Amino acid sequence: MKPFHIRLITLCVLVLLTALTRLLPHPPNFAPVAALALFGAALFERKVIGLLAPFAAMLLSDALIGFHGLMAYVYGSFALSWLLGLWIRKNPTVPVIGAASLLSSVLFFLITNFGVWYGSAYYPQNGAGLLACYVAALPFFQYSVLGDLVYTAVLFGGYYLLQQRYTALRPAR
Repeated sequence: MKPFHIRLITLCVLVLLTALTRLLPHPPNFAPVAALALFGAALFERKVIGLLAPFAAMLLSDALIGFHGLMAYVYGSFALSWLLGLWIRKNPTVPVIGAASLLSSVLFFLITNFGVWYGSAYYPQNGAGLLACYVAALPFFQYSVLGDLVYTAVLFGGYYLLQQRYTALRPAR
């Protein structure tokens, strides 16, 4: 099998597994989508494919779970995670990958909860209301951080181990 086909199959499997994990029972926000965005930007030969992979996984699973009014905020936060993945691409060290994963969690928290607050009937549309929204979301933040760190470690670490065994997975440079 040609290296291109192996990489394409690997990409398709990652997208399908990412979508599947969103459909299986899991703690809130414990999902691999941000990790896939980081991974895709850092390691896919075509950067745009790295951006499309998490969006494809989200759209596939959202089609089954249901579309919602916060999708622009959620997808936007994953686009920013993809940008962080470009930082990893330039310096793929464990500390950089870990920092990008944590920063991705923080961005997701800030952006999506801003979306919950903005125009909400549940929170006053002022600084106190925004702060109350962020405080109410804190219990979910731990799951985002843990999920992002776990899935980032699995993707980057697993791929590193696969590259050691299968040279066809190594990027053509």
